[in-house]
Amino acid sequence: MIESFYDQLSPYYKYIFHDWNASVERQSTILDEVIREYFGGNVESILDAACGIGTQSIGLAQKGYVLTSSDISKEEVEKARSEASKRNLDITFGIADMRNLEQTHQVKFDLAIACDNAVPHLLSDDEILQAFQQFYKVTAERGGCMISVRDYDAMERGGKKLVPRLVHDTPQGKIVVFDCWEFDGDFYDITMYIVEDDGQPMLKTNAIRGGRYYCVSILKLETLMQAAGFKTIVTLKDRFVQPLLIGLKV
Repeated sequence: MIESFYDQLSPYYKYIFHDWNASVERQSTILDEVIREYFGGNVESILDAACGIGTQSIGLAQKGYVLTSSDISKEEVEKARSEASKRNLDITFGIADMRNLEQTHQVKFDLAIACDNAVPHLLSDDEILQAFQQFYKVTAERGGCMISVRDYDAMERGGKKLVPRLVHDTPQGKIVVFDCWEFDGDFYDITMYIVEDDGQPMLKTNAIRGGRYYCVSILKLETLMQAAGFKTIVTLKDRFVQPLLIGLKV
């Protein structure tokens, strides 16, 4: 299950980034600009429906937004709560599935977000539509949603691929991160390898399995967002670390 994948990944999640703290600041600056451009001054409260360890939530809270943040992974939510506490940020955290947000969050938000390619963890059009319908239900009359995803139409797919990530220096030595992606039609499974090298002959290696994705196209996501009730759909391919899809209710 995907929550098990992210529970295991949570202690190492920062190593996906060159500099996680810098990414928090950089991403929130871009998202803040996009929010102001497309929603004007109408956004005060934000639901981060796939908060992970807080990459977007923390930065947006630092920008002055009121954040409620949830994720399907308990361990990642705990990590996000810890990171927010270190910064004295008042963020409401909880455990929730994107497909059942209305049950967990019984208030309306100005904006719902789900970044870092979270939506393609939903493995069918029906499940994605269900999540988008939830985004619609939990947002205010003049609100909307925003997600970031990989552009799968631009990706070479098929077979098995070794995907290098990063090498980090640590007080003990080095941590090396890389993936194996195994494609199966419109889906692929990720195994992430975390290699800890403390200079000893035997390396410590963690293989984190269970990260399955649906290679859903941006066009399909736009269509499903519209089917969920969003009136205006905007895709920005070059503003963020991944393409951003914005759904506005008006």
